[in-house]
Amino acid sequence: MALSVPDQLAQLEAARQIVLADAGLYPQIVQGILPIVGANSRLELRRWGAEFLAETFASPTFAAYQKENSAVGVLQILMDLLEKPGEDAAVVKSVVQTAASIYSLVFRYIIANPHDVPVWNQMASIKSNILKRWDTAATGIRICCIKFVQKVVQVQTPGVIADPRRSDQNEVSLALVPRDHPLIPPPRLEPEASGLLDRLLNVFNEDTSDAVLINATLNCLGTLLRTRQSIATKIISAILNFNSMKQANSPMTPKARVQIKSMERTTRALLMNVLRRNENGPFAERIKAYVDRLARIRLDVFDEGSRKRGLPNEPTDGLDNNKRRRLGAELPERPEPEPLPPGPVSLGQLFTLTKDPALATFDVTSLTLDIMVRIIPPVLVRIDQQALEQALNHIRARYLSLTKPPPQALGDDEEDYEPDFEPSEDREQIINKADALPPEDSLQSSSEVALGPFKLPQPPPLTVEDTMQIGKGTINRVFSLMNVLQETPSAKKPRTGLNRLAGSNYDKEAWTTVITRLATRASAGLGDDGSEDDDSKAMVEKQVLGSSLSDGIRETLWKFIIEDFRSRIPVAIAWLNEEWYNDRIQKQSGEQQNDGVTLPKPKQHYEKWMLKVLDGIVPYLDAKDKHLIRFLSEIPEINANVLGRVKGLARDPERVQLAVNSLLYLILMKPPARDISIDALEDLWRNYDDAKAPTAKHLAKWRPQVLASESKPSPAPAPNSIQRPEDSQPTPSSAPSPAVKVEGEQMKTNQAGQAVAAAG
Repeated sequence: MALSVPDQLAQLEAARQIVLADAGLYPQIVQGILPIVGANSRLELRRWGAEFLAETFASPTFAAYQKENSAVGVLQILMDLLEKPGEDAAVVKSVVQTAASIYSLVFRYIIANPHDVPVWNQMASIKSNILKRWDTAATGIRICCIKFVQKVVQVQTPGVIADPRRSDQNEVSLALVPRDHPLIPPPRLEPEASGLLDRLLNVFNEDTSDAVLINATLNCLGTLLRTRQSIATKIISAILNFNSMKQANSPMTPKARVQIKSMERTTRALLMNVLRRNENGPFAERIKAYVDRLARIRLDVFDEGSRKRGLPNEPTDGLDNNKRRRLGAELPERPEPEPLPPGPVSLGQLFTLTKDPALATFDVTSLTLDIMVRIIPPVLVRIDQQALEQALNHIRARYLSLTKPPPQALGDDEEDYEPDFEPSEDREQIINKADALPPEDSLQSSSEVALGPFKLPQPPPLTVEDTMQIGKGTINRVFSLMNVLQETPSAKKPRTGLNRLAGSNYDKEAWTTVITRLATRASAGLGDDGSEDDDSKAMVEKQVLGSSLSDGIRETLWKFIIEDFRSRIPVAIAWLNEEWYNDRIQKQSGEQQNDGVTLPKPKQHYEKWMLKVLDGIVPYLDAKDKHLIRFLSEIPEINANVLGRVKGLARDPERVQLAVNSLLYLILMKPPARDISIDALEDLWRNYDDAKAPTAKHLAKWRPQVLASESKPSPAPAPNSIQRPEDSQPTPSSAPSPAVKVEGEQMKTNQAGQAVAAAG
């Protein structure tokens, strides 16, 4: 017994819920429903089937390789539904959406199967049927056709191949098609895509434009702009030539208002998205100007009700300017503002000049900033200068009356006092008294008494702890500033040569100079003046303060360098050069005589901090690191302790070559350190098995007698002879240098100690 249509729809809906729960069942369900929803089925079944197919091939959970196989199987039923006369509009819409989803899948299938002609013929028939409906169908179907055309243009236009080795991972485009493909030759498909794009953009040039179709076209063009840069210029030019406000000249009905707003909003969103992705593109300026023009037109068209009414053309007092002179009419006097009420006065009352209670109680803060910006400039342009000055005078008078001190109350006696302005003496007596007065220069009023200079009292002296605390705070602020500042690009650095001033550009290099010189020179010479001061406690405090502050700066500087030593190697080099220079200056001053008394020998800091920096960066160096060579090449002095750290790298077989290259650089480029570097190279060759091969070729050039002594066979002793002790001594040419012998003995001792510790 055949099931009724409602029962069939219920079963189909159950199948839909199954695939929504498990996407792996899509291929089986699709193949199972195709006979039920064919072209000869009931309308309800055809609608459900077309909608289900559109939903299936648009689902992101349906695997791409499964979609491709299923897409080939649904071509026949899609073609039958499209060719059925008088087919329902809902069915056609869903079929067109399905065709838009599977076009790229079928295109990829044809690329891999160039001889499957029936499949491509079915897809070509579907495409031809959809293109015929594009201009004549209902609006809903035309929107789906626009989406299908966008997909065809995207597929039949060359795209970007991300990985030529993985064609299945690349986006489907004409770039994947061989030039000699028998079914889809690129020379034929690319002009077709260009023609479809022109037809798609022609909607912007029509006189009677449908806002729904324009919005649908704009939404589809966003994908083409993002994925196909070769046609982006044509698309953007067409959009910029389109005027979404051209319908504003026609009678403004509510429907037209909604259509214009929607087209303007969609156009602006698309162009702003393009501008956001490429702010420096060739169309950036034109897009900005176009968006600004849209905003102005929109403001003129839709914001007329929110703007204030302009000034009236007729005179406000009812008299024309030409009639005033003839009638002898005078301008009406402006009303005087009301006086301030007694008691406390607010700022609003102080600046309120109007007598209108509605205006006096209006809350200006309710106006937004953009409205105020549009209101104030026109008002300031049209305002009467005389009226403005009069209003300012009123406000000024009010303010002075408020700030004027109140009159002092007088006593009863003072109120009754009436001064007598008549002089008690005649004129001759007054002149005689004036002649008897001393000269004016000798007179000195009480207000002209000379006062002594005023000096602020001296602040209380800082203790040693306070001074150190303040100094540490200052150091931390300087280092925090150095972390924020950026390096000056080498192209922008001025080339001033030897006459340049250190720290004159206020950049990171300048602050590095300041902090390194604070560490090395700030406390130099404190307490070393050789004077016999009775206050020995103050002298000790001064020495402790200077050394503690400098050592604190050095410690902070060392931590700053070790945190990121690869990028801060220049800071370390500048600091150590300053330390070395300061040590030399202090040593020279210490060797001088001052009144027959030899100054105490100053403390040397260079070697201590240089070794500490080296110990901090050596554990983190890798085999290909160039920073060690740069560090060794630019520090001013190298001794055996430095080379001992470099030789220690050879304990790691992966870093043997780094140690050899560092020593070779010193041999070639630092002649003062050449001898000790060759000794270190010889020690590597003698005591490190992994270093024999890399060091042998360099020792052959710089110390060949070492290799010669090792390659020379030792003579065999006579059978009946007794070897004397002096015969076993090595020849002078083969004997290692004292430094190498000491290093070898130390290494043997260390190895023996490690062996004992491991055994214990």
